[in-house]
Amino acid sequence: MKYVLVTGGVVSGLGKGVTASSIGLILQACGLRVTSIKIDPYLNTDAGTMSPFEHGEVYVLDDGGEEVKYFNLFLKVDLDLGNYERFLDIKLTRDNNITTGKIYQFVIDKERRGDYLGQTVQVVPHITDAIQEWIERVAAIPVDGKEGPADVCVIELGGTIGDIESMPFIEALGQFSYRVGSGNFCLIHVSLVPVLNVVGEQKTKPTQHSVRGLRSMGLAANILACRSTTVMSSAEAYIVHLQELDGNVKEKLSRFCHVPIENIITLYDVSNIWRVPLLLRDQKAHEAILKVLNLICDTKEPALGEWTARADLCDLLHEPVRIAMVGKYTGLADSYLSVLKALLHASVACHRKLCVDWVPASDLEDATREENPSAYKSAWKLLKGADGILVPGGFGDRGVEGKILAAKYARENKIPYLGICLGMQIAVIEFARSVLGLHNANSTEFDPNTQNPCVIFMPEGSKTHMGGTMRLGSRKTYFQGASSKSAKLYGNQSFIDERHRHRYEVNPDMVLRLEEAGLSFAGKDESGHRMEIIELPSHPFFVGVQFHPEFKSRPGKPSALFLGLVAAASGQLDAVLKKSAKMTCSRMSNGSTAMKSHLYENTTKITNGSLDGIYCNGNGLHV
Repeated sequence: MKYVLVTGGVVSGLGKGVTASSIGLILQACGLRVTSIKIDPYLNTDAGTMSPFEHGEVYVLDDGGEEVKYFNLFLKVDLDLGNYERFLDIKLTRDNNITTGKIYQFVIDKERRGDYLGQTVQVVPHITDAIQEWIERVAAIPVDGKEGPADVCVIELGGTIGDIESMPFIEALGQFSYRVGSGNFCLIHVSLVPVLNVVGEQKTKPTQHSVRGLRSMGLAANILACRSTTVMSSAEAYIVHLQELDGNVKEKLSRFCHVPIENIITLYDVSNIWRVPLLLRDQKAHEAILKVLNLICDTKEPALGEWTARADLCDLLHEPVRIAMVGKYTGLADSYLSVLKALLHASVACHRKLCVDWVPASDLEDATREENPSAYKSAWKLLKGADGILVPGGFGDRGVEGKILAAKYARENKIPYLGICLGMQIAVIEFARSVLGLHNANSTEFDPNTQNPCVIFMPEGSKTHMGGTMRLGSRKTYFQGASSKSAKLYGNQSFIDERHRHRYEVNPDMVLRLEEAGLSFAGKDESGHRMEIIELPSHPFFVGVQFHPEFKSRPGKPSALFLGLVAAASGQLDAVLKKSAKMTCSRMSNGSTAMKSHLYENTTKITNGSLDGIYCNGNGLHV
């Protein structure tokens, strides 16, 4: 097994996650099998209880191990694991995310069992040994559907060199690099080379100090990946962008950081995120990595032709599709990162440039009209100008009434609508209020004493513990017939596997009344009592799902429901449904009965005209 460690220096937010994912992709394109591990030095055992404002979205993996209980073994992890899965098209496990909390819990549990036989348990060697053992064990787990371990494990160390919470991990990785040997370990250090406004010169000193800090802790950088800013003054403001390193700057970095000049790479701004692997390839980053790992003779040139075509297509899009994102955490785009990526996958598949209008849900409410009329007017202007409306998942009662108003507007005005998790639940509440006339209908999450509980707490849940007590991970949804739009978008499969993260569900006692009023429950769980998909048959596209389809969307394999939303918003839904029907008939005529989860995953050509072949797409316009 070969290991590539990606660390960061000087400041956070330089793009270690995208860099690690891109490195994995180009190594994969060279014919190597790749797995990934993300190390997060925080004390939380997982990201499930962390605020999206503080840490971005909580990413849910497919499988969290054997299910001892109904809850708590499917895990919520850092959003960077979503980058790895999307770039590399792999399925990671809960153990691919290491946190300080997990390591300490593991060691303390061993101490309580008496496994250390009376030893004094210390950071060195017990914590550091546990970290190394965890890395070796997880690196050997296949994540690409093939048997046997991967060839290379890409490890990303979160945070910045010098952070006190990272110290045990850096010590462990220093020991690990010595133990596995220099030909099996490559360290890539992502750092900043800033430019001061006064002198306009790229400064290498911060990177020098960062690398020196690494060396003092037993790690030596093999490759430097540098970000450098340039400030250009105009009559009105300063414009900041990232540029390539000057030749003399590379020489200086090489001299003081003890890194060959050909191993110093510039990570400058590109038109979309999918060009980052191409940027690394063009600077021969793969050759530098393979040389350090003694793999130069065992690989081929990276085959990225299809990836390049997707990136090019992404840059050529100009006809917009506007999607209003009505949420609670609209102040931080990373709170809905996977939703954004899924929208981008679908928009490129439909040959549309994605424009996301962020609508704070609370600004749609009547209280805001009195307190802040301009915010109220602006929010409604964005909502009414959208081609489609998406209400993502969330927790808590802030902004719920605004989300209900958004669902009502979409339903009454025939605007394409997709509700995810809470977005489905509020659509049910709105329907009960407006169509059934149950004006006090609500969720027990927001009103425990409501007389008409449309959404209730799941009986298996825990009301005393927040972490690890939700219905999590990949679970089956069974379609209740082939006539629904969602069933058609999924290729008329009998069931699908999608990832979940929720504590509340549609009240099964209300289902019959809702169905009689015209709301269709197109998908249910294996018991038939838990509602998974709702639709309005009379609406052009009004779909709500209890699961999170965004977590399985991939470049080249857009989520079926996100594709449906964007297609409906851009006037292409009929063509997509016809395409789906043709593919279903074609597969059935070939004797195939088991349909794959994503309709378009076998399509490899990218066309510039019709919908034929556009579903193998790229994305990256981070709107």
